[in-house]
Amino acid sequence: MIGYLDLLLRLTIWFLLTADLSPANIFIGVAVAFLLPRSSTKRAVLKDWLHVLWEILQAIPIAYLEALEMIFRPHPQEVQTREQVKPNRTLGLIFLDIFLITFTPKTIVLKYQEDGWYKVHWVRRQRRGNGRVQERGGPETP
Repeated sequence: MIGYLDLLLRLTIWFLLTADLSPANIFIGVAVAFLLPRSSTKRAVLKDWLHVLWEILQAIPIAYLEALEMIFRPHPQEVQTREQVKPNRTLGLIFLDIFLITFTPKTIVLKYQEDGWYKVHWVRRQRRGNGRVQERGGPETP
């Protein structure tokens, strides 16, 4: 049986995409949420979901501050890093982690790698160097 938190996440995304709360759209959204493929390997833990949702709420004012900082102080340096996925994550939690990283103006996830890594692009203030893209982080894969 599909986890209720995964179902809630799918329905939330559906309603945000369609912006329609009519009974027909609710029925279609529930049907789509149940028909989408699901992971049977891990079960979501409520504590993990609440932690991620709290981090998203904390990221909102940070995103505004970063946007203002980027307006008034240029950020020409680009850095690409590899960040490891937190252990025991369901696909829904991985999606929310990617959303959290991408939500702030200075970062974006370029790629989720199946071996448990994100490739993250950062924009930073100019430090020593010439502002070119730098690579750092975990082990590289082609």
